[in-house]
Amino acid sequence: MKLLDGPRKEPSQSVTSLVVLIHGYGANGADLIDLADALSPALPGAAFVAPDAPEPFPEVGLAARQWFPLTFRDPGELWHGASLAGPVLDRFLDFELERYHLAPDRLALVGFSQGTIMALHVGLRRSAAPAAIVGFSGLIAGPEHLQSTIKARPPVQLIHGELDEVIPVEAIHMIREALAAANVPVEWHIRPGVGHHIDPTGLKLAAHFLAQMLGSQVDPSG
Repeated sequence: MKLLDGPRKEPSQSVTSLVVLIHGYGANGADLIDLADALSPALPGAAFVAPDAPEPFPEVGLAARQWFPLTFRDPGELWHGASLAGPVLDRFLDFELERYHLAPDRLALVGFSQGTIMALHVGLRRSAAPAAIVGFSGLIAGPEHLQSTIKARPPVQLIHGELDEVIPVEAIHMIREALAAANVPVEWHIRPGVGHHIDPTGLKLAAHFLAQMLGSQVDPSG
């Protein structure tokens, strides 16, 4: 099984939580790691890591990565792709929690686009629930399989641009309905005038949500 790695930003104080930033199709960890600068003021003690997806994106070059290929022709490819890539990401999460000596409930996942697919797929099937999942501009893989495979029900926040030209905003309703049917707590926000990207207000919403779910933890050694 491939080992993942990517850029990280760590706090000057002891690490009390872990936020994993999961990039989209044709991007890499460097594209998301700077979100840490916007999120960290609300999350003192959080370490941020943005792993590079395991597969190269051949049309662009070595720096571009994908969690799984997309042809947009096979209706089952999201489910099959996420199921194949999921164990690699899941193993990475375990490794990173061990690295920082953190319990599984000190983990939050933040995905964008294809990264949201992966965050939901893995986060809802971990043996111990993460503290939260934030999904920007994404989809859910195989919603028809969710109720039979779900293991964890962390709170989920969905944020989607009203003018998203890549994944139409209607996708947010498909996700929230699938999550609600599986008894997953979910809040959702549609950002007016925003396309397929993360806007400053969306980031503020995510920071507030993560701060609520992760809270502040006092370093026991301090």
